[in-house]
Amino acid sequence: MLAARPYRDRYRRALGVGRTQRLVVLNSTWNPESLFGDDILPSLLPRLTSELPVDEYRLAAVLHPNIWHGHGPGQIRAWLDRARRAGLTLVDPLHGWRQALLAADAVIGDHGSVTYYAAALGTPVLLGAAPLAGLAPDAPVHAFVRTAPRLDPALPLRPQLAQLIGTHSPLPEPAAFTSSVPGESATRLRRLFYDIIGIPEPDAPALLEPLPLPPFEPAAHTVPLQVLTGLPGSGEVSVVRYAGPHPAPDSTGETHMAVHEDTREQSQLSLADVVFRHGAADDPRFGSPALWTTETLARHPQCALAAYITGPGTCTVRTSDDTLLHLRAEPGADADPAAYASALHAWLASGKSLHEVVAQGLTVHMGGAVHRVRVVRG
Repeated sequence: MLAARPYRDRYRRALGVGRTQRLVVLNSTWNPESLFGDDILPSLLPRLTSELPVDEYRLAAVLHPNIWHGHGPGQIRAWLDRARRAGLTLVDPLHGWRQALLAADAVIGDHGSVTYYAAALGTPVLLGAAPLAGLAPDAPVHAFVRTAPRLDPALPLRPQLAQLIGTHSPLPEPAAFTSSVPGESATRLRRLFYDIIGIPEPDAPALLEPLPLPPFEPAAHTVPLQVLTGLPGSGEVSVVRYAGPHPAPDSTGETHMAVHEDTREQSQLSLADVVFRHGAADDPRFGSPALWTTETLARHPQCALAAYITGPGTCTVRTSDDTLLHLRAEPGADADPAAYASALHAWLASGKSLHEVVAQGLTVHMGGAVHRVRVVRG
């Protein structure tokens, strides 16, 4: 992990973490009193998706291999189904946990070794479960679990995470206990192993296998999204999106619902102000973005805007008055263009002029960043 630190940004991009997003990794060991075993994690996830804006936070979970083995992959995915549809990524417990720790801005964990490795890397850690009974009192891990910051489930979660990250100072003890000779483990461990089995050590240097780059896995939000918007200035729209299931904690501004066409909550499509989907522009199954938007508005006549996202920073939208538009963000944009569609809807729903945003574009304030979006008539 120390050798792979220079590639942190790559691991973040592989997990679909935007430049202004914070990645929160949830980690549970295999124990009845762990974050998962004590049912803390399943009860925590609905609150996290309700309280953390999807464009500001990315969620991933690292579960001990025995959790997968004991309950079975199908059961784990069933238990966490809604959280996954709200944007949670389940990290491969054997091949992806180290990359996730390197990419993380914060870890919510328990007394397991992965949580301790996060602390050793200097990552802010918040303990959601902290049993001391099974730990030796004189063990460094015992001292860490006893003194590390605790998650308070009775308080709002977002301020706790913000304070943890904003005031964090890495503890020296976890790093020192994990390795007294950082960067030398391959050489020293190989020498030890060859001494134990009693054969000469090879002359070639001991080399580490580089951590592989995980497959690209951006967040997929197929649950209905509650979108809060405001109009701070000319051509400007602020957008804050939540994946529920509870009402968003910050209810200021106008609210509308944006729903992915493939949502399991099909009944919510009849209530959606914005219906969207992601796909290639030349996907023959949908004909074309123009055809898909026409069919979608015909299928959902109450919908004000249909948006077909064709790539990073681009989407095709059609309004209820049959106006076809193309939204194009500046090069390098890494936000979900469905949020741009929601910004356009908020602008038009307020009675503002389409001619104005076509002439000067939209400025979308979202997730701590400002996105310039061109609006082009189709």
